[in-house]
Amino acid sequence: MTRFVRLIQHLLPAIALTAAAATSGMAQGGPGPDAPARVDYLTFAQGAVPVGIGGGGAKLGANFEAAVRITDGDPTAFTVVSRATATTETEFVYELPAPTTFDRFAVPNIVETPSPSTTFTRVVEVHGSASSATDGFQLLASATLQTHRTRGLVTELPVTAKPPVRWVKVRLVGGISLLQPASFLEFSEIIGNGTQDAPPLASHFAGVWRAQANRIRLAQQGPVVSGCYDSDGDLQGTVTGNVLRATGVDRRDRTPSAFLLSVAADGALQGVRSTNGGPFRIYTLPAAPPGTRVACDEPVPPVLGCGSIIHSITFAFDSADLLPAASPVLDALFQGLRTDPSTRIAIEGHTSSEGTEAYNERLSQRRAQAVVADLVRRGLPVQRLTAVGIGERRPIATNNDESGRSLNRRVEVRCQ
Repeated sequence: MTRFVRLIQHLLPAIALTAAAATSGMAQGGPGPDAPARVDYLTFAQGAVPVGIGGGGAKLGANFEAAVRITDGDPTAFTVVSRATATTETEFVYELPAPTTFDRFAVPNIVETPSPSTTFTRVVEVHGSASSATDGFQLLASATLQTHRTRGLVTELPVTAKPPVRWVKVRLVGGISLLQPASFLEFSEIIGNGTQDAPPLASHFAGVWRAQANRIRLAQQGPVVSGCYDSDGDLQGTVTGNVLRATGVDRRDRTPSAFLLSVAADGALQGVRSTNGGPFRIYTLPAAPPGTRVACDEPVPPVLGCGSIIHSITFAFDSADLLPAASPVLDALFQGLRTDPSTRIAIEGHTSSEGTEAYNERLSQRRAQAVVADLVRRGLPVQRLTAVGIGERRPIATNNDESGRSLNRRVEVRCQ
């Protein structure tokens, strides 16, 4: 019965429960009546990277995967810790890519799994710090949770302070209905809306990482990254803030993969990966020893141009206004197209599925037109360029979580 309930929960639409960006999470503004919800800055896809796990739950199963799932934009409940008591507390600490001021926190989908040994978390607290991952924290919001009468509801956490913070600590305590002395504690996700400064561009996506048979090599030039993975996969992506979004394909069987990656303080590559359209799985690789060989010891230089899939052309929320952070990647695209012999270049705008289909198609058209206008301003002949708004019709990843949605928000370049 438990598996069946979880399957049904997974298939429920997440649109009304999540707070996600249109393409960028770096500007404030109110959405239109049929626009997506606000940016959720407490998602791995927006750069909220787990840097610490503490409390008693750290010894009862809480791990990096749980930390990512709490901030993945998917409201499906999952087990955070096992053998927990009423006083078991678990703390997850996240580093944000830039100072962030939160004005809203919420928890969706507080539902009970029909099992006497499993219950939903009872108390949730959100603390913030501007100084470090270990001190300077103050309480931002908290709530004692109660089970929702039906799925699709959201519990708001009263906000008690709104300072700009760089680190967030999510503290989970006990369970709503503990029927056994040691129980499994579940949680769904924590939503955090507000405003965020423009994050600096990370420059550490270069090197070799390896764990058993998994290995990856990356080369970075400004916001553009290329490389290879496994034994026959070629990869290309772009960096926004501290997160690399990349797509790849296996040269042998053309199986696609998608990645969202960050680099930890110890140099490890960590994030999530989806292969052949499947669910995103945790993907962590330590830095490889010097001299480690991979499939692309001579990787293709990172360039943008015809055939590129670009995720770091950033726009103001609910708008086609390009943000300053988009300038480096637009310049790289211009340089790649400037010498290309193609006579016709289509700039395609793609969105995720939040908001209505008609709204997304209009927004993607306006954003594609904004990119075309920028390329013309830089010197490309206008007669070579066409703007095409695809909207949400051609996803390259799931729309059930923020990792997939952030990959679906993209610009593609098609040439003839």
